[in-house]
Amino acid sequence: MKAYLELLEYILNNGEVRDDRTKTGTISSFGHQLQFDLENGFPAITTKSLAWKGVVSELLWFLEGSSDERRLAEIRYKKSRSELTDLAKYSTIWTDNADNQGKELGYINTETIKELGPVYGVQWRNWSGTDQIKKLLNDLKNNPDGRRHILSAWNVDELDKMALPPCHVMSQFYISNGTISCHMYQRSADMFLGVPFNIASYALLLSILGKILDLTPKKFIHSFGDAHIYSNSIEQVKEQLLREPKPLPKLIIPDLKSIDDIKDYTIDDFTLKGYEHHPPIKAKMAI
Repeated sequence: MKAYLELLEYILNNGEVRDDRTKTGTISSFGHQLQFDLENGFPAITTKSLAWKGVVSELLWFLEGSSDERRLAEIRYKKSRSELTDLAKYSTIWTDNADNQGKELGYINTETIKELGPVYGVQWRNWSGTDQIKKLLNDLKNNPDGRRHILSAWNVDELDKMALPPCHVMSQFYISNGTISCHMYQRSADMFLGVPFNIASYALLLSILGKILDLTPKKFIHSFGDAHIYSNSIEQVKEQLLREPKPLPKLIIPDLKSIDDIKDYTIDDFTLKGYEHHPPIKAKMAI
């Protein structure tokens, strides 16, 4: 994760001060790329703690194709819908978006349903009737040399229906000599809070696809458009840059044969073996 820390430092020292949609303000830099070799370990941030259960639950929620934030909470906390009424206790990274942007769009907003519109998982599993995940797996299996192995969340016709337009817009997959790699483009990247989460999420997705296809996860390449540090995270970034990275953990996941097998497992079935990290550094998410 050294390259990630170096990019943080570069943005801090060379970025441009800019206004943003949230009115928080950022230091921003445009057009960067990171690469991680999963054969050297799973790219989990070690200079602070990674919200691993949050990573796993969100990805499982995406793969389920849900747009209900309370369904994400069910997966994250392994509770029934009736037990999730205390939002302070059972909030998720999508709760504020459901409460704010989702409400502005006129979606149902009660203690039991918090609708986000056709966000990531909806597009992945039902883009105008097409299940992109199943199509991707089928194409990778039957045409491993293909150059069209694309997973996209940027559905132009439905952006105005989403509580939050996708930040990680699209990814492309590549098979070579028994390995599978992923290149993801992110249009907008909260480098302190969001990006470590995004790196882990796509490395996990790559590993899940690799397990189903009997391929070894290899490279995760992460390209950025607007890479920024929010003004309310600057001191936290400086603290993180003083910390020495620790060895990367190893990912342990179930023996999956198809994407439908995902429903048979919970977040506890996806673990990071030997994950050592520095204490957490808290910052407020800009909404």
